[in-house]
Amino acid sequence: MTAPAATAPETAGPAGPLPGGQDPAERRARASQSFWTAVVGVPAVFSVLRLGVEAGGELQTTLLLVANVGTVNLLAGFLTTAAQLLSTGLVAVFALGAVLRVSVERMPPGFRRPLFARWVDITPAWFAAASFLLALVTWPLLYLPLLVPAFVAAFQLSLERLHEQPVPRVLLLCGGFTGYLWLLGPTLLEAGRQRELLAMVLLVVPPVLALFVTGPLPAAVIRPLASVTEAAVLATLVWAALPVISTPVLPLTVTTIEPAPGVSEDVRGHVVTVDDVNVVLLQEHGGVRYVPVGQVRAQVLCPSEDELPRRRLRVRDFHVEDSLLEGLGRRVRPVHRIDAACRTVR
Repeated sequence: MTAPAATAPETAGPAGPLPGGQDPAERRARASQSFWTAVVGVPAVFSVLRLGVEAGGELQTTLLLVANVGTVNLLAGFLTTAAQLLSTGLVAVFALGAVLRVSVERMPPGFRRPLFARWVDITPAWFAAASFLLALVTWPLLYLPLLVPAFVAAFQLSLERLHEQPVPRVLLLCGGFTGYLWLLGPTLLEAGRQRELLAMVLLVVPPVLALFVTGPLPAAVIRPLASVTEAAVLATLVWAALPVISTPVLPLTVTTIEPAPGVSEDVRGHVVTVDDVNVVLLQEHGGVRYVPVGQVRAQVLCPSEDELPRRRLRVRDFHVEDSLLEGLGRRVRPVHRIDAACRTVR
């Protein structure tokens, strides 16, 4: 009788927690939850804060705006004014997180991965690409060159990935820089004549910086760099969010009313709602005014001060302070002359 064959050793079970004391699946789930909470929650909080600020901090006025400003209008107002801020935050997170992600491979196994690196781990590639596309169409043209090093860092487009051979690689780089100079050469010359130093730096430095932004970084600087960049991005977003929160949700108008025969008055403010009885105006300097519909004689839509241009530079017939969407919109509907009522009423 033959002896039973020796049984094979049991296969090892699922890998246990990492040296850091946390299961990889759990860590990935928590990072995903924190990222999507920030993406969804920040716009909602911004929208509520904007209504409170526009109401002057008064509870009853805030409730009036909440009751009359629809969700679609609020979302449209947020996308048109805060999309630039949202895309800036996402681009910064993806660019810094990708560099930190390839850099932590040099660290010991117990090293806790930076927050931005964990966010990049759980973010789909299509979402990162969509964030860059949103920035491309919403950022002012003057700041679009900053997307070049950010894109290179986010997707780790090192020089070796252009081509395996050095000669074709150099030719590709030369072709890219030649096209860039052809596109922005006239703008650079005009910026030099106008002594626009900031514009010249923003147009020249980012493409050169793109050659040096891919990782990995030295191991000694990963931990302090992760802490500093996370705090800096958060502080920058908070600072940039202040003007966004204070941007009105409702359009600015000048309404001409006739409270008595032969007496006219111009009221500068925002139209909250219109019904069969009253036109409800949120006045520019505070307070809500109910104007009977029969007293309204005219109404003019006015631009805000932030919409007025400050530079005289153009990129191929597009103003440098306009985004691609704004520039295309001005071609379809050229800017009309500002009404005199918008200039005189304060």
